[in-house]
Amino acid sequence: MLRFRHFRALTVAVFMAACAAPIEQAVAQGADAATVKRGEYLARAGDCIACHTLPAGKTFGGGRPMDTPFGTLYTPNISSDKDTGIGKWTAEEFFTMMHTGKSRDGSLLYPAMPYTSYTKVTRADSDAIYAFLMSTPPVHQPNRPHELRFPFNHRELLLGWRSLFFREGVYQPDASQSAEWNRGAYLVEGLGHCSMCHTAINALGGNVKSKAFEGGLIPIQNWYAPSLTSNREAGLGDWSLDDIVGLLHAGVSHRGAVYGPMAEVVYDSLQYLTEEDVRAMAVYLKALPARSGDKSAPPSQAVVEQKTSLSPLGKKIYDAQCAECHAAQGQGKPPDFPPLANNQSIVMSSAVNPIRMVLNGGYPPGTFKNPKPYGMPPFAQSLSDVEIAAVVTYIRTAWGNHGAPVSVKEVNDLRSAPLY
Repeated sequence: MLRFRHFRALTVAVFMAACAAPIEQAVAQGADAATVKRGEYLARAGDCIACHTLPAGKTFGGGRPMDTPFGTLYTPNISSDKDTGIGKWTAEEFFTMMHTGKSRDGSLLYPAMPYTSYTKVTRADSDAIYAFLMSTPPVHQPNRPHELRFPFNHRELLLGWRSLFFREGVYQPDASQSAEWNRGAYLVEGLGHCSMCHTAINALGGNVKSKAFEGGLIPIQNWYAPSLTSNREAGLGDWSLDDIVGLLHAGVSHRGAVYGPMAEVVYDSLQYLTEEDVRAMAVYLKALPARSGDKSAPPSQAVVEQKTSLSPLGKKIYDAQCAECHAAQGQGKPPDFPPLANNQSIVMSSAVNPIRMVLNGGYPPGTFKNPKPYGMPPFAQSLSDVEIAAVVTYIRTAWGNHGAPVSVKEVNDLRSAPLY
């Protein structure tokens, strides 16, 4: 985990060096300095660096693997290199790609590129991002071919996928909502592409629009993106705006902290946005409507018996390993050590995240507002599958928490999962 954090820090350091490229270069290409600066900001909002830069690799050189249920995709080089990047692209071609999901040669892009969200980006913002990318140093690195299984390696199949899951169109403001709400909607639904993770994915790899923002497993990363509409999960209905802003901007708040893939989003993207934009996103997210099915079903007899058998061992492990930071009654020591009692993320229907945190540990991201985060050590080497199942079960069911117990098999299945 520490090595990964070092790689990410090095990647961002390289990114900052790229951003320091002479503005004169961009001006010479016909873009003014203010447009390039705005494009840099918007590229941050779109989290372009996360996908298009290998850890410790050259900024925007691409090549980052994305393991999907259909095979492995490799992100393209989007640097200003004229031979292997997008240096020969025009602003019009770049906008067409963002807006329609079609590359310069007309080929259909695989939807790991979030064009279903980026289609909402305005032409002016697309042009600014293009100007910024053209201002960064070229990276001569050929694109690596995708390794997809048959029949998914045939791009023409995407015609059917697009008819089901893609609706082209720039974001249209809702006149009945405030300017702040609309700005938040534009960022969340467009550049932020938040629904890609926080909406369930079906067998065809498409987001289920009827379950927008209701959460789902991220197959690429083996983490669970919680529901943002349900107060039973990470629903934000009873969060204050300050708590939401703190989580998005700093990575920690008095309600919890971000780990896993969301920590990378905060580290690479959200911490660089203005307070006003992050608050606008919080306003929009907090206003998401509650969905049906928020109430938990009563536990079955088998679940009750599993809890009874595992909890005593779990309490023993918790008292020995966890209580020093998270306190005897799970109240935590916010914001450095998040509470576990009455923590919605602990009792979600999916236990993937708490299991992974105990197995792999982790750190909230180091941010401008929280430069020296406290981390959690991994226990994969010191605790058995039975012991981890026991302590996670205890945490999910103690102190008034109403989560379901976890099985030894669930722990074993995640033990070998990649960190990201």
